[in-house]
This record gives sequence, structure tokens and C-alpha cells, in this order.
Amino acid sequence: MPAQALYLKWRPQTFEDVIGQQHITRTLRNALRQGRIRHAYLFSGPRGTGKTSTARLLAKAVNCTHPDPDRRPCNECHFCRAVSEGRLMDLIEIDAASHTGVDDVRDLRDKIAFAPSEGQYKVYIIDEVHRFSGAAFDALLKTLEEPPPHAIFVLATTEIAKVPATIKSRCQLFEFRRVSLTEVADLLQAICDEEHVSIDRAALELLAREGTGSVRDSISLLDQLLADPDAHISLEEAEAILGTASGQNVVDLVDALIANDAARGLDLINAAVDAGADPRQFGRQTVEHLRQMMLVKMGGSDLIDVSQERRQIVERQAEAVGRKTLLNALRAFNGAVQEWQGGWQPQLPLELAFLESLKPAAEDEPVAAPSPAYARTQDDLPKPVERAPVAAPPPAASPGAEAAAVRLADVKAQWIQIQKIARRYHPSLPALMEHATPREIKGDRLVLGVRTGVFKEKLGADDKRQALEEALAEVLNVALKVSIVVTGDAGEHQQAYEDLLAQDEVLSFGVNELGGELSPLDDLDE
Repeated sequence: MPAQALYLKWRPQTFEDVIGQQHITRTLRNALRQGRIRHAYLFSGPRGTGKTSTARLLAKAVNCTHPDPDRRPCNECHFCRAVSEGRLMDLIEIDAASHTGVDDVRDLRDKIAFAPSEGQYKVYIIDEVHRFSGAAFDALLKTLEEPPPHAIFVLATTEIAKVPATIKSRCQLFEFRRVSLTEVADLLQAICDEEHVSIDRAALELLAREGTGSVRDSISLLDQLLADPDAHISLEEAEAILGTASGQNVVDLVDALIANDAARGLDLINAAVDAGADPRQFGRQTVEHLRQMMLVKMGGSDLIDVSQERRQIVERQAEAVGRKTLLNALRAFNGAVQEWQGGWQPQLPLELAFLESLKPAAEDEPVAAPSPAYARTQDDLPKPVERAPVAAPPPAASPGAEAAAVRLADVKAQWIQIQKIARRYHPSLPALMEHATPREIKGDRLVLGVRTGVFKEKLGADDKRQALEEALAEVLNVALKVSIVVTGDAGEHQQAYEDLLAQDEVLSFGVNELGGELSPLDDLDE
């Protein structure tokens, strides 16, 4: 006979065994003590946090024959043992995922009128109730409105938002929470002690972290490690079995990010994957670590549930990294994990996320070199034709020696890259930038021209203008303010200028490489 899974073997048998949900078990025990049992309960919360186990305990307690209400469930009477062994006929468990139709609920409604066969109450546990169809919820609503006195409903769901308000209003709601890392690790330690398993505390904390607050998932991961119960389980062995990257690898990767060391970061990612770490899991670990750094930086170290040693590392790195860099890295790695689809280069999404998180170099993309025929000084260049004389660039305005270092030609050359970066700060910004043209730089202010007032209003909105200014700063390493002007028909002149530059290499070199500007002439269109 196969051995029983640990999460089934260690399912809570009393309310005291349910960890992390004291706010719920206390309320239920008080209701049992006072004899105030409701006819319908709605348990919501993440998976593996004790919803179904608590529903079973409630079914035990309402039928338990122990004279002391505080001792219920006693796990000694006939009814408690029958529930534990799964043979109490008055406990009916329904999986809503496979019984979604209205006919299933109608069948339940027809049978509910019959009195309990053994105990005092018939308890109906409907798991994943949000999977019911609309018609099934309507049929259930009638039953919840006029239930027989011997029936108790316990509805469980991981997606409370999908349960209709009419159902919620007829139930007593209990919200189950994710269990803290320390509580899960303590429970795993107690299980290992009872099972005579030797394991490092750090390995137990790893299981608790990987379980993400789900007690059942954490116990299942422990079960996965127990191939040889007599062997000691170290942290390194647990990481190898679970396919997780070493916690030190994640710390080192973030250190490389802080140091802006691209080579070191890429080497760490590939070394972890080559050592057997699952790329997606490595990404999740990195996201969780960056999230902890964000919480520490924005709110303080009390917001994270980690060991003291880990807390010191997170505090050190959070202090060393800038807020913008941290948020960019968190978005990039989270996006890589969400969009990860494997492939023949599974580590590529992590590599791209890391590179996107680095601070940009002064020159992010190569600029085409001028043709050798024109690689001469300005004095050696042929005189511009009279159609469109090249004017010297105006002197930089104050404030701003920093802004003066950026030419209009630099902005135009990097405009496509600025659009790409702008998506990080506002998703709709690149589409609006298609309708804007960099016209001039006045001191620390970049003037953009748009054809109509509609685009000026949209692009000039505070959130979009601020996002564009942040994208400019990231690409150009210069703080520029943005102004939007309506050019109207001037857009046609601008197109004529661009056509002229495309046809004349001398003019193109003077404008794009030497920073000159085309002066508008009245007879440009003639």
C-alpha cells in the first residue's frame, strides 16, 4: 500500500492544529460554545491555508458528542472518528469545479430536505464555489435563503471576487490569510521531529519561502525531499532537489545589478542555470528578493518576514540601490517571469531583464559615422546652398551646463530608443510620441512639436509628461523639461526639411553631426 502523503497525514485534527488562522478558529469556537451556529459560511483565501480542513473541523465539532463544548471536536466519539476516516454520511463534499451546472445544485436541493442519517447536522462543503455557473448560483441562492434547520453549508473559494454579492450576503464570511514564514517553518520542524528526519533549519525556511504562505504546498515540498528519511538534509541538497538557485546566487546577482556590472550578472545567471537551477524559479526568487528590498526601502524592515541574517543582507542592498533602479529591476524580472515560455534558450528572459535593469550608458545605441568623403572640419565643408543655409547652434541657456551638453541632434538620434524606454514609465506614451517631433532645446527644456491641440493635451498631461522626462533622463543622462507646442502647418515644413536632408549629404552632416539648424525661409515651398 502506498505511503500516505504528509499533507494528508498531518491535516489538522483540532482547531489548535490550524496555524496562522487564529482569528477564525477563535470565532468558531466561541460560536460553538454559545450554540450560535450559522447555516452558511464562506471561507476565502489562498490555496493551502486551511479552508477545507477548517470546514471538516466544523463538521466534526457540530456533531461531536463530548459534553464540554471547549473540547469539541474531541476526536474520540463516533462522529469525530467517522469524519477523520471519511465515512460520515452526513458530511457531503462537493467539488464545484466538476459540478458546475444548475442540475447538480437542483439535485443537492432535492436531497437536503432529508434528515441527517447519523448526526445532528448535515454539513455540505462546496469547494471552489466560484466555479459555479450563473444558473447554479441562482439555484443555490434559493437553498441558502430557506435552509432546513439541520443543514449547514460551508463554501470555500480562492477567488472571492467571482462569488456573487447575493451569495456573500447570506453567508458569514471568513478570510484566510497566508501563513508567515516562521509559523510554517516551525510546523515543518515539528513534522520532521515526529518523522525522525534530520534537516537544516535553513532548508525548512527555504521550503516555507517556496510555499509562499501555503502550508499544504510547503508540506508537499518537504515530502519531496524525504527520499531517504535516514539521511540528513542540508540547504544545498534541498536547493538541488527543488531546482532552486542558491540564495547566495540571488544576492550576488543583485550585487552585480547595484554595481552595474553586466558581465558579472550574466555570468551568475548562466552559472546558476548550468548548475541545474530552473530559470523561471530563479526569476521568481529574484523578484521576491527585489520585492523585499522595495518594502525595506519604502517602509522599513519590519514589513518583511525573513531570518535575521537575511534581513541584514536585504537592508544593506536596499540602502545601496537607487529607487528608480530598484523599481525598474522589479518590473523587468517580474515581466520576464510572467511572460516566460521556455524555449531553446531558457535563461534569455533573465539575461534581458538584468540588462534592462542596468543604468544606461551615455551612448546606448551606436550612431552612424559620417561618410569618409565628408569627414572633415567645418571649415573644409563646402558652403551650404542658398536654399537652406545652415545656422550655427545658439549658445546654451542658463541654467544648465548639463543640459547644454545635449544637442537637438542627440535627441533625434535617440528618439526611437527613448520611445522604447518610455513604455516602462507609461504604456501609452510611445504611441503618442509618434505624433511628436523634437524641435529645439532651450536651456534645460526640450520643445516638442505636435500637429493638433489634441495631441498637445494628451502628451502634455502631467503623468505622461513626467514619464517622458524620466525616459529622457534615463537615455540621455540629462534632466530635461518638456514643453509641447502646436506646429500646425509647420509640420509640412518639417517634412520638407527632412526630405531636403535626405537628399543632401552635406546638409545632413552639418545638422546631425555638427549640431547646426536649418533656418526657415519664406520661399521654402517654391
